[in-house]
Amino acid sequence: MTAQAALDLAEAVAEQLADPHTAYLGPAVSHRQHLAYGLPGIALLHIERAAAGLGPWQRAHDWLAAASREPLTSGPDSHPFYGAPAFAHAVACAADHLPGAYQRALDTLDRQMADDVSRRTDAAHRRIDAGLLPALAEFDTIRGLSGYGSYLLRRRNPGSAALRAVLDYCVRLTEPITHDGENLPGWWTDTGPSGRPDDRFRGGHANNGMAHGIGGVLALLALAAKQGTFVDGHDDALGRILVWLDRWREDTGRGPAWPYWVTRDELRTGRLTPSAPRRPSWCYGTAGLARAQQLAALALGGTRRKVDAENALVAALTNPAQLKATTDSALCHGFAGLAHVAARAADDAHPSTAGQLRATIPALLAAAHPPGTDPEHAATTLMRGPGLLDGAAGIALALLAPSTSAPPRSAWDTCLLIA
Repeated sequence: MTAQAALDLAEAVAEQLADPHTAYLGPAVSHRQHLAYGLPGIALLHIERAAAGLGPWQRAHDWLAAASREPLTSGPDSHPFYGAPAFAHAVACAADHLPGAYQRALDTLDRQMADDVSRRTDAAHRRIDAGLLPALAEFDTIRGLSGYGSYLLRRRNPGSAALRAVLDYCVRLTEPITHDGENLPGWWTDTGPSGRPDDRFRGGHANNGMAHGIGGVLALLALAAKQGTFVDGHDDALGRILVWLDRWREDTGRGPAWPYWVTRDELRTGRLTPSAPRRPSWCYGTAGLARAQQLAALALGGTRRKVDAENALVAALTNPAQLKATTDSALCHGFAGLAHVAARAADDAHPSTAGQLRATIPALLAAAHPPGTDPEHAATTLMRGPGLLDGAAGIALALLAPSTSAPPRSAWDTCLLIA
């Protein structure tokens, strides 16, 4: 897929999503406040295009206005991808370029975010003090404190009490916990990956994912360190997560891979249950975890681990069995997301692997948008879902960075903890 074809498709998607009053939104109508599926995620596409000089700022403003036309959910019923925190991410991306237009709203949202973090970290520390296991939604990227940390980091206030509270909590989360007489990692949850009890996960599991597991915590701690923000025990916490991932690293014959999660039986035996090759997505799997480990190596200064993580990513993105398990184009778990992770990793990669990572991108984009496909027709097909994580807006955003040979101008992808 050529850079021009990628730009053409991104433009076609943006045109079909030009006006929030006339665009076909389908189920996104009922997800007005949701960053993953709804209006704030679509606003990110127009913010990024405007920041790159590819579209008008009025479209971004129109989508933000539509997202906030009714009161936004805040407090306990909100989370980083829903309600006021989700809207805050989109507004912050716009405010980087038009601060005067959004500063008052951003000041209000920042105060709400600080209040949310205080409430959530207090509850988390009480839970740890009581010797209880966490819920995934306590710490993950989508619903938990890692997601709040991603927002606080992108606001670039390293002295922020809220940011330091999140990082202190993340350090404590990595400390082992004894439960039912067994030593478990501190992020062990007694539910299944859905966050609900699951007979397939008797005894719970340790989630490794970027979206819902310890991968997001690793990336947050690494990005904070990379920006020069440290708390007590910071390096030790990074080390504990890396040791865990080293323990469960698998050799596929075509490079290493990491399981989506570890069950209680697997923990007790020290052996993973054999499984078919899994997709190497952002949300779960080798792509997101390789990027998180690359970021950790950048923070800690470990060249060998950095190159190992980059080689693991190259292997995953060129492994026919893993790519065959990738069945859609979405940002969250499809080819567009793989291309975007590869582009972000290549920007930070060692000279020996940067070229290999960039070389994977054209084929991944071609899988998302086959060559010769009319961009307007392709955009219509993608419009079956218009949102960020699973839909057209996210795919279009992923097409932009490799096409313009530049990292995102609006830092829209900081919510994914890959930058």
